[in-house]
Amino acid sequence: MSGYDIKTSDFAFDLPPSRIAQQAVEPRDHARLLRVTGFALADHYVYDLPDLLRAGDLLVMNDTRVIPARLYGQRGLVRVEALLHKKTGVGEWLAFARPGKRLHAGDRIVFGEDLSATVMEKREGGEVMLRFDVDEAKFFPLLQRYGEPPLPPYIKRDKGAAKADTERYQTVYAVRDGAVAAPTAGLHFTPELLQKLRDKGVETATVTLHVGAGTFLPVKVENIKNHVMHAEWGEISPATAATINKARAEKRRVIAVGTTSLRVLESAANETGHVRPFSEETSIFIAPGYKFRATDALLTNFHLPESTLFMLVSAFMGLERMREAYRHAIEKSYRFYSYGDASLLERA
Repeated sequence: MSGYDIKTSDFAFDLPPSRIAQQAVEPRDHARLLRVTGFALADHYVYDLPDLLRAGDLLVMNDTRVIPARLYGQRGLVRVEALLHKKTGVGEWLAFARPGKRLHAGDRIVFGEDLSATVMEKREGGEVMLRFDVDEAKFFPLLQRYGEPPLPPYIKRDKGAAKADTERYQTVYAVRDGAVAAPTAGLHFTPELLQKLRDKGVETATVTLHVGAGTFLPVKVENIKNHVMHAEWGEISPATAATINKARAEKRRVIAVGTTSLRVLESAANETGHVRPFSEETSIFIAPGYKFRATDALLTNFHLPESTLFMLVSAFMGLERMREAYRHAIEKSYRFYSYGDASLLERA
Protein backbone atom coordinates (compact mmCIF):
# COMPACT_ATOMS: atom_id res chain seq x y z
CA MET A 1 0.00 0.00 0.00
CA SER A 2 1.25 3.46 -0.81
CA GLY A 3 -0.17 6.73 0.43
CA TYR A 4 -3.94 6.91 0.23
CA ASP A 5 -4.36 4.65 -2.83
CA ILE A 6 -6.17 2.14 -0.63
CA LYS A 7 -9.58 0.50 -0.78
CA THR A 8 -12.12 0.77 2.01
CA SER A 9 -12.55 -3.01 1.84
CA ASP A 10 -8.92 -3.41 2.97
CA PHE A 11 -10.16 -2.45 6.44
CA ALA A 12 -12.97 -5.00 6.64
CA PHE A 13 -13.06 -7.71 9.30
CA ASP A 14 -15.72 -9.99 10.74
CA LEU A 15 -16.99 -8.92 14.15
CA PRO A 16 -19.56 -11.11 15.96
CA PRO A 17 -22.45 -8.94 17.23
CA SER A 18 -21.89 -10.44 20.70
CA ARG A 19 -18.60 -8.53 20.91
CA ILE A 20 -20.33 -5.12 20.76
CA ALA A 21 -20.58 -3.80 24.31
CA GLN A 22 -24.05 -2.67 25.37
CA GLN A 23 -23.09 -1.66 28.91
CA ALA A 24 -19.93 -0.16 30.33
CA VAL A 25 -17.72 -2.03 32.81
CA GLU A 26 -17.78 -0.90 36.42
CA PRO A 27 -15.56 0.35 37.93
CA ARG A 28 -14.41 2.25 34.86
CA ASP A 29 -10.77 1.17 35.09
CA HIS A 30 -11.68 -2.54 35.20
CA ALA A 31 -12.06 -2.63 31.43
CA ARG A 32 -9.59 -4.91 29.70
CA LEU A 33 -6.56 -3.45 27.95
CA LEU A 34 -4.68 -4.98 25.01
CA ARG A 35 -1.11 -3.70 24.82
CA VAL A 36 0.11 -3.67 21.23
CA THR A 37 3.76 -3.09 20.38
CA GLY A 38 5.68 -3.82 17.21
CA PHE A 39 6.57 -7.29 18.42
CA ALA A 40 4.08 -8.43 21.07
CA LEU A 41 0.45 -8.48 22.21
CA ALA A 42 -0.24 -8.59 25.94
CA ASP A 43 -3.50 -8.78 27.89
CA HIS A 44 -3.96 -6.36 30.79
CA TYR A 45 -6.56 -4.19 32.49
CA VAL A 46 -6.83 -0.41 32.36
CA TYR A 47 -5.91 -0.24 36.05
CA ASP A 48 -2.50 -1.65 35.05
CA LEU A 49 -1.60 1.60 33.28
CA PRO A 50 0.62 2.91 36.13
CA ASP A 51 2.78 -0.19 35.63
CA LEU A 52 2.76 0.06 31.82
CA LEU A 53 3.55 3.75 31.41
CA ARG A 54 6.85 5.45 32.23
CA ALA A 55 7.67 8.32 34.54
CA GLY A 56 7.86 11.38 32.33
CA ASP A 57 5.22 10.21 29.84
CA LEU A 58 2.71 12.92 28.94
CA LEU A 59 -0.93 11.83 28.66
CA VAL A 60 -2.95 14.20 26.45
CA MET A 61 -6.69 13.96 27.16
CA ASN A 62 -9.73 15.48 25.47
CA ASP A 63 -11.76 17.52 27.99
CA THR A 64 -14.85 17.93 25.81
CA ARG A 65 -18.19 17.32 27.49
CA VAL A 66 -21.03 15.47 25.77
CA ILE A 67 -24.19 17.53 25.59
CA PRO A 68 -27.65 15.87 25.76
CA ALA A 69 -28.01 16.48 22.04
CA ARG A 70 -30.94 14.17 21.27
CA LEU A 71 -34.26 16.00 21.54
CA TYR A 72 -37.84 14.83 21.04
CA GLY A 73 -40.54 17.31 20.08
CA GLN A 74 -43.67 17.98 18.11
CA ARG A 75 -44.41 19.81 14.87
CA GLY A 76 -48.14 19.95 15.10
CA LEU A 77 -49.24 16.32 15.39
CA VAL A 78 -45.95 14.96 14.02
CA ARG A 79 -43.44 13.63 16.55
CA VAL A 80 -39.92 14.78 15.68
CA GLU A 81 -36.53 13.50 16.83
CA ALA A 82 -33.59 15.88 16.39
CA LEU A 83 -29.92 15.06 16.94
CA LEU A 84 -27.94 18.28 17.24
CA HIS A 85 -24.49 17.78 15.81
CA LYS A 86 -22.88 21.15 15.07
CA LYS A 87 -23.32 24.67 16.38
CA THR A 88 -23.15 27.19 13.52
CA GLY A 89 -24.03 30.45 15.23
CA VAL A 90 -25.81 32.02 18.19
CA GLY A 91 -28.83 29.81 18.79
CA GLU A 92 -28.30 27.94 15.51
CA TRP A 93 -27.51 24.24 15.16
CA LEU A 94 -27.31 21.72 12.38
CA ALA A 95 -29.29 18.63 13.29
CA PHE A 96 -30.29 15.28 11.85
CA ALA A 97 -34.08 15.13 12.06
CA ARG A 98 -36.59 12.34 11.74
CA PRO A 99 -38.93 12.26 9.89
CA GLY A 100 -36.90 14.69 7.80
CA LYS A 101 -39.19 14.37 4.77
CA ARG A 102 -42.10 15.85 6.73
CA LEU A 103 -40.24 18.97 7.83
CA HIS A 104 -40.06 22.19 5.83
CA ALA A 105 -38.37 25.58 6.18
CA GLY A 106 -40.46 27.72 8.50
CA ASP A 107 -41.81 24.81 10.57
CA ARG A 108 -41.73 25.27 14.34
CA ILE A 109 -40.78 22.32 16.54
CA VAL A 110 -41.73 22.40 20.23
CA PHE A 111 -39.37 20.42 22.47
CA GLY A 112 -40.70 21.70 25.80
CA GLU A 113 -42.86 24.44 27.21
CA ASP A 114 -39.90 26.83 27.14
CA LEU A 115 -37.79 25.34 24.33
CA SER A 116 -38.70 25.44 20.65
CA ALA A 117 -36.92 25.95 17.34
CA THR A 118 -37.68 27.02 13.79
CA VAL A 119 -36.49 25.05 10.77
CA MET A 120 -34.42 27.64 8.89
CA GLU A 121 -33.14 25.37 6.12
CA LYS A 122 -33.62 21.83 4.94
CA ARG A 123 -30.70 19.83 3.55
CA GLU A 124 -30.10 16.36 2.16
CA GLY A 125 -30.25 13.21 4.23
CA GLY A 126 -32.67 14.53 6.86
CA GLU A 127 -30.33 17.33 7.96
CA VAL A 128 -31.90 20.65 8.97
CA MET A 129 -30.73 24.00 10.28
CA LEU A 130 -32.53 24.88 13.52
CA ARG A 131 -32.74 28.26 15.22
CA PHE A 132 -33.71 28.06 18.89
CA ASP A 133 -35.81 30.86 20.32
CA VAL A 134 -34.09 31.15 23.72
CA ASP A 135 -31.24 33.26 25.06
CA GLU A 136 -27.83 31.64 24.67
CA ALA A 137 -27.33 31.62 28.43
CA LYS A 138 -30.52 29.60 28.92
CA PHE A 139 -29.95 27.11 26.11
CA PHE A 140 -27.67 24.54 27.77
CA PRO A 141 -29.69 24.39 31.02
CA LEU A 142 -32.80 23.73 28.91
CA LEU A 143 -30.91 21.12 26.91
CA GLN A 144 -30.02 19.39 30.17
CA ARG A 145 -33.73 19.34 31.05
CA TYR A 146 -35.18 18.12 27.77
CA GLY A 147 -32.34 16.31 25.97
CA GLU A 148 -30.72 12.93 26.44
CA PRO A 149 -27.22 11.59 25.72
CA PRO A 150 -26.86 10.80 22.01
CA LEU A 151 -25.71 7.19 22.36
CA PRO A 152 -24.17 5.63 19.24
CA PRO A 153 -26.54 3.61 17.03
CA TYR A 154 -24.90 0.32 17.98
CA ILE A 155 -25.75 0.75 21.70
CA LYS A 156 -29.32 -0.47 21.87
CA ARG A 157 -31.84 1.06 24.27
CA ASP A 158 -35.56 0.28 23.93
CA LYS A 159 -36.63 3.62 25.40
CA GLY A 160 -33.71 5.87 24.59
CA ALA A 161 -30.67 6.51 26.79
CA ALA A 162 -31.00 5.19 30.35
CA LYS A 163 -30.47 7.47 33.32
CA ALA A 164 -27.17 5.73 34.06
CA ASP A 165 -25.90 6.68 30.59
CA THR A 166 -26.06 10.37 31.50
CA GLU A 167 -23.09 9.91 33.84
CA ARG A 168 -21.39 6.92 32.25
CA TYR A 169 -21.19 8.32 28.71
CA GLN A 170 -18.98 11.14 30.02
CA THR A 171 -15.34 11.25 31.08
CA VAL A 172 -14.57 12.19 34.69
CA TYR A 173 -12.54 15.17 33.43
CA ALA A 174 -15.10 16.54 30.95
CA VAL A 175 -15.53 20.31 31.39
CA ARG A 176 -16.23 21.93 28.00
CA ASP A 177 -19.74 21.49 26.56
CA GLY A 178 -19.93 20.77 22.86
CA ALA A 179 -19.50 17.10 21.91
CA VAL A 180 -22.30 14.89 20.61
CA ALA A 181 -20.25 11.72 21.08
CA ALA A 182 -17.90 10.81 23.89
CA PRO A 183 -14.12 10.57 23.49
CA THR A 184 -14.51 6.97 24.54
CA ALA A 185 -10.92 6.07 25.48
CA GLY A 186 -11.27 8.57 28.29
CA LEU A 187 -14.29 6.77 29.74
CA HIS A 188 -11.93 4.26 31.40
CA PHE A 189 -10.28 6.74 33.76
CA THR A 190 -11.22 7.29 37.40
CA PRO A 191 -9.92 10.06 39.69
CA GLU A 192 -8.03 7.39 41.62
CA LEU A 193 -6.33 6.02 38.48
CA LEU A 194 -5.34 9.52 37.39
CA GLN A 195 -3.79 10.12 40.82
CA LYS A 196 -1.85 6.85 40.66
CA LEU A 197 -0.50 7.87 37.27
CA ARG A 198 0.61 11.23 38.62
CA ASP A 199 2.25 9.48 41.59
CA LYS A 200 4.15 7.36 39.05
CA GLY A 201 5.45 10.56 37.43
CA VAL A 202 3.12 10.52 34.42
CA GLU A 203 2.18 14.07 33.43
CA THR A 204 -1.25 15.02 32.09
CA ALA A 205 -2.49 17.79 29.80
CA THR A 206 -5.85 18.53 28.20
CA VAL A 207 -6.89 19.55 24.72
CA THR A 208 -10.40 19.95 23.32
CA LEU A 209 -12.03 18.39 20.30
CA HIS A 210 -15.81 18.56 20.19
CA VAL A 211 -16.64 15.16 18.73
CA GLY A 212 -19.36 15.36 16.07
CA ALA A 213 -21.93 12.87 14.84
CA GLY A 214 -19.80 12.48 11.72
CA THR A 215 -17.58 10.14 13.70
CA PHE A 216 -20.26 7.45 13.10
CA LEU A 217 -20.67 8.11 9.38
CA PRO A 218 -19.55 5.18 7.20
CA VAL A 219 -16.95 5.52 4.46
CA LYS A 220 -18.98 5.22 1.26
CA VAL A 221 -16.21 5.47 -1.36
CA GLU A 222 -14.20 2.56 -2.75
CA ASN A 223 -10.87 4.40 -2.68
CA ILE A 224 -10.28 6.14 0.63
CA LYS A 225 -8.45 9.06 -1.00
CA ASN A 226 -11.89 10.19 -2.19
CA HIS A 227 -13.37 10.24 1.33
CA VAL A 228 -14.35 13.67 2.66
CA MET A 229 -13.76 13.83 6.41
CA HIS A 230 -16.21 15.64 8.68
CA ALA A 231 -14.96 18.79 10.43
CA GLU A 232 -14.81 19.21 14.20
CA TRP A 233 -13.79 22.17 16.35
CA GLY A 234 -10.62 21.79 18.41
CA GLU A 235 -8.45 23.83 20.72
CA ILE A 236 -4.98 23.59 22.25
CA SER A 237 -4.12 26.40 24.65
CA PRO A 238 -0.70 28.11 24.56
CA ALA A 239 0.11 26.54 27.95
CA THR A 240 -0.77 23.03 26.76
CA ALA A 241 1.18 23.51 23.52
CA ALA A 242 4.21 24.53 25.60
CA THR A 243 3.81 21.46 27.83
CA ILE A 244 3.68 19.16 24.80
CA ASN A 245 6.67 20.80 23.13
CA LYS A 246 8.70 20.59 26.35
CA ALA A 247 7.98 16.85 26.61
CA ARG A 248 9.02 16.34 22.99
CA ALA A 249 12.21 18.38 23.45
CA GLU A 250 13.09 16.21 26.45
CA LYS A 251 12.45 13.01 24.44
CA ARG A 252 9.52 12.04 26.66
CA ARG A 253 6.60 10.20 25.11
CA VAL A 254 3.43 12.05 24.15
CA ILE A 255 0.52 9.63 24.55
CA ALA A 256 -2.87 10.58 23.12
CA VAL A 257 -5.87 9.39 25.09
CA GLY A 258 -8.24 8.65 22.22
CA THR A 259 -8.23 9.29 18.50
CA THR A 260 -9.82 12.71 19.09
CA SER A 261 -6.83 13.88 21.14
CA LEU A 262 -4.52 12.48 18.48
CA ARG A 263 -6.37 14.24 15.65
CA VAL A 264 -6.16 17.66 17.29
CA LEU A 265 -2.49 17.08 18.19
CA GLU A 266 -1.61 16.16 14.64
CA SER A 267 -3.68 19.06 13.27
CA ALA A 268 -1.62 21.53 15.30
CA ALA A 269 1.82 20.00 14.65
CA ASN A 270 4.23 21.11 11.94
CA GLU A 271 6.60 18.89 9.96
CA THR A 272 9.10 18.77 12.85
CA GLY A 273 6.46 17.90 15.45
CA HIS A 274 6.28 21.34 17.06
CA VAL A 275 2.72 21.91 18.30
CA ARG A 276 1.26 25.41 17.98
CA PRO A 277 -1.65 26.86 19.93
CA PHE A 278 -4.77 25.89 18.02
CA SER A 279 -8.38 27.11 17.94
CA GLU A 280 -10.18 26.15 14.74
CA GLU A 281 -11.94 23.36 12.91
CA THR A 282 -10.04 20.32 11.71
CA SER A 283 -11.02 17.74 9.12
CA ILE A 284 -7.74 15.85 9.23
CA PHE A 285 -8.05 12.33 7.78
CA ILE A 286 -5.37 9.89 8.94
CA ALA A 287 -4.86 6.66 7.02
CA PRO A 288 -1.90 4.41 6.12
CA GLY A 289 0.79 6.53 4.54
CA TYR A 290 0.36 9.36 7.04
CA LYS A 291 3.54 10.49 8.83
CA PHE A 292 2.85 11.08 12.52
CA ARG A 293 4.39 14.22 13.91
CA ALA A 294 3.50 14.66 17.56
CA THR A 295 2.16 11.36 18.93
CA ASP A 296 4.24 8.45 20.24
CA ALA A 297 1.55 6.17 21.69
CA LEU A 298 -2.23 5.96 21.65
CA LEU A 299 -4.83 4.67 24.09
CA THR A 300 -8.01 3.86 22.18
CA ASN A 301 -11.03 1.56 22.12
CA PHE A 302 -11.72 -1.05 19.43
CA HIS A 303 -13.29 0.40 16.29
CA LEU A 304 -15.76 -0.49 13.55
CA PRO A 305 -14.70 -2.35 10.40
CA GLU A 306 -14.05 -0.05 7.41
CA SER A 307 -14.25 3.04 9.65
CA THR A 308 -11.99 6.08 9.56
CA LEU A 309 -10.94 5.21 13.13
CA PHE A 310 -9.75 1.72 12.19
CA MET A 311 -7.90 3.36 9.29
CA LEU A 312 -6.26 5.73 11.79
CA VAL A 313 -5.01 2.98 14.12
CA SER A 314 -3.82 1.02 11.07
CA ALA A 315 -1.81 4.06 10.03
CA PHE A 316 -0.39 4.27 13.54
CA MET A 317 0.71 0.64 13.93
CA GLY A 318 0.43 -0.85 10.44
CA LEU A 319 -2.59 -2.57 8.93
CA GLU A 320 -1.31 -6.12 9.32
CA ARG A 321 -0.39 -5.46 12.96
CA MET A 322 -3.86 -4.13 13.71
CA ARG A 323 -5.54 -7.02 11.90
CA GLU A 324 -3.55 -9.38 14.11
CA ALA A 325 -4.44 -7.37 17.24
CA TYR A 326 -8.15 -7.33 16.38
CA ARG A 327 -8.15 -11.07 15.65
CA HIS A 328 -6.63 -11.60 19.09
CA ALA A 329 -9.18 -9.28 20.70
CA ILE A 330 -12.10 -11.10 19.08
CA GLU A 331 -10.74 -14.53 20.02
CA LYS A 332 -10.17 -13.41 23.62
CA SER A 333 -13.67 -11.88 23.91
CA TYR A 334 -12.64 -8.25 24.23
CA ARG A 335 -15.60 -5.87 24.12
CA PHE A 336 -15.79 -3.44 21.18
CA TYR A 337 -16.84 0.16 20.54
CA SER A 338 -17.84 3.03 22.83
CA TYR A 339 -18.62 1.04 26.00
CA GLY A 340 -16.00 -1.58 25.23
CA ASP A 341 -12.42 -2.36 26.22
CA ALA A 342 -9.25 -0.48 25.30
CA SER A 343 -5.96 -0.93 23.53
CA LEU A 344 -2.60 0.71 24.20
CA LEU A 345 -0.73 1.16 20.91
CA GLU A 346 3.00 1.82 21.28
CA ARG A 347 5.04 2.69 18.23
CA ALA A 348 8.66 1.56 18.04
